Amino acid sequence: MRCSMENKLSSVAKTFTSSLIQELSLLAESCNAINLAEGFPDFPAPSGIKNAAISAINSDFNQYRHVQGICDHLAKSMKEMHGLDVDPQTDIAICCGQTEAFAAAVFTIINPGDEVIVFDPSFVPYDGCIRMAGGVPVYVELDPPYWNLDLDKFNKAFTARTKAVVLNSPHNPTGKVFTKDELEAIAGTCCRRDCLAITDEVYEHITYDNIRHISLATLSGMQERTIITSSLSKTFSVTGWRVGWAIAPPCFASAIRNIHAKITDSAPAPFQEAALTALSSPQDYFESLRREYESKRDYVVNMLARIGFQISFKPQGSFFIFAELPQDSLLSDVEYAEELIKEKGVVAVPGCEFFQSNDAVEKYPDVVKSYRKRYIRFAFCKSRATLAAAAKKLNGLSVPQN
Repeated sequence: MRCSMENKLSSVAKTFTSSLIQELSLLAESCNAINLAEGFPDFPAPSGIKNAAISAINSDFNQYRHVQGICDHLAKSMKEMHGLDVDPQTDIAICCGQTEAFAAAVFTIINPGDEVIVFDPSFVPYDGCIRMAGGVPVYVELDPPYWNLDLDKFNKAFTARTKAVVLNSPHNPTGKVFTKDELEAIAGTCCRRDCLAITDEVYEHITYDNIRHISLATLSGMQERTIITSSLSKTFSVTGWRVGWAIAPPCFASAIRNIHAKITDSAPAPFQEAALTALSSPQDYFESLRREYESKRDYVVNMLARIGFQISFKPQGSFFIFAELPQDSLLSDVEYAEELIKEKGVVAVPGCEFFQSNDAVEKYPDVVKSYRKRYIRFAFCKSRATLAAAAKKLNGLSVPQN
């Protein structure tokens, strides 16, 4: 039933639709399918931080709360992990998850008409945040199947209106970790162009094959022009806690705190308190997390390869596999995903959800046909029992051809 008051919607509201990923998750729940669509763990969070949250609630940390201790821990972590000097008093804003931190960062620096370079494919919310701020997303396509950055295309995307570059590494949906050479090229262009950067580093501790995450802010000239966003969600398997942060030069961090306060006032108090325990985790925790996810990555890569998916690029980070459809399949990604649900009861995300650039569709239809509708994203941040059940369901998969 259509709302009779639709004409009262703002022009911004009319541009947004519901998230396909969330719709697929609801579908998985309603039809008892295995959900490999949405990137949330289905296994317990670490008991120590759960107990810390319970203790905080029982100790009445249940009102508005702004915990400086989180900032102290984050500053220490940035020094130990990246060698960055961060002032916990002035350089950090605690937000309701990385998504809000990213949105507040965009609202902090983007004016109507400013252009923002985003790598395609990309995490879906980036586009909406930029457009809500009045900015103009400019997409630079990463080249499949290894999702390399073409520096010529990147540099040509800059104009006099370019204000910022968005960098997500480790990358969702592809699992790419940007190389040191790529990062240095991005940093060099940002410095020459006097351009800012907003980074999404939520998978910073989830990398494989001895590859380590490098923050763009560590490169020459970049700390003063970079806003780092991240959260507890992925590293500690608490996606529902909504505790994230932005780390930035003082003028940006202050503005982000002010915007955050006007929208949500504060992140959940007991989970802020529990974050102190999470952020104090020993190094063994992060190594164990990496090993566990690497094992699951290999399991799912092998599972998908056995049923015909083309895995040219093995994820280097994050907990997603961006798998190309079997070579003999003439179905689109959407059609194939529908058949996965109908025939096997397994839900994954069609890759078209992550490709944002309409220009490529109009200018290069043959290229679009060759790869932009040929990928499906599978999440492997699931229990071993869930992954084994998915493997059993997918065994002998026979998806009809067009």
